[in-house]
Amino acid sequence: MLFLMNDVVFSFDASELAPPVPRDRFSKLTLSYVGELGRELYAEEPLLHRKDPERAKRLASLIISKAPEVNAALFIAPGRGCLPSMVQLRYAQLGLDVMGALLTRQKEGFLTNVEADRQVWRRLAA
Repeated sequence: MLFLMNDVVFSFDASELAPPVPRDRFSKLTLSYVGELGRELYAEEPLLHRKDPERAKRLASLIISKAPEVNAALFIAPGRGCLPSMVQLRYAQLGLDVMGALLTRQKEGFLTNVEADRQVWRRLAA
């Protein structure tokens, strides 16, 4: 499975999607709670997906486990150390063709935040 976190595509196999906490505790988590956790992480480090990809990948696996239809998330923090409430969050469901194209661009070294924005997030569109 592929997951786009901001402008980085992560690839998962089924074993990596097992919950990192006991099942009873995990079942109590909601997508909203996972989103708040992500906001906290991105408030600490706005480039989490680049600087700590393993942590970002664990966040992505939590998102997938709570909302299997979601395969992309965008966290935008105005700066390091900001309040978590200032971090913007968007989820998306992308087609396999888009995810495949993004992964190919990433493998070629051409996937940038501008490219991901044009293909998915469209924040820079005029």
